[in-house]
Amino acid sequence: MKLSTPRLSLQTLQPTDWGIFYQVHTDAISQQWISEIPTESEILQRFNERLAPWRVTSYHMLSLVIRDRESQQPLGLIGCNAEWEPHRQAEVGYMLLSAFFGRGYGSEALAAVCDFLFDECDFWKLKALVIEGNTASRRVLEKNGFQLEGLLRDNYRLREGWVNDWLFGRLKRDK
Repeated sequence: MKLSTPRLSLQTLQPTDWGIFYQVHTDAISQQWISEIPTESEILQRFNERLAPWRVTSYHMLSLVIRDRESQQPLGLIGCNAEWEPHRQAEVGYMLLSAFFGRGYGSEALAAVCDFLFDECDFWKLKALVIEGNTASRRVLEKNGFQLEGLLRDNYRLREGWVNDWLFGRLKRDK
């Protein structure tokens, strides 16, 4: 699968994408709001799980590599976990290399993925969880029509403590 925007191309994760997958998962700035940096074996396990072909009814994550359209330089990853039956919902997520923060790549990539999930896959609702305080990620979601739906208290263990998650949602009819 391949999606494109004026500046980006998004393509299904391939075995040759190990480098970008590893880089994003070991970029301390990128991981600040996501998790502790996983071990190489944990990253390899995630990578291998996400190489499986994806369909709307898949139980594994859709993973796409975000690339600069002209140079084909990898910038990060974006994808979703689907819950097709019975809810027709998907949870979206994205990780860029910190060197590419603040350039609008996350917003542009998310817009393409949202269009694909609503128009091609017929999802009814898209969701996202963001650690409270991650205002950059919140802006990416809000630029793409996601609305804050609530706060999940002590929802995620990050490093040495529990953190709250903001819950965002976007309905197909909100397009």
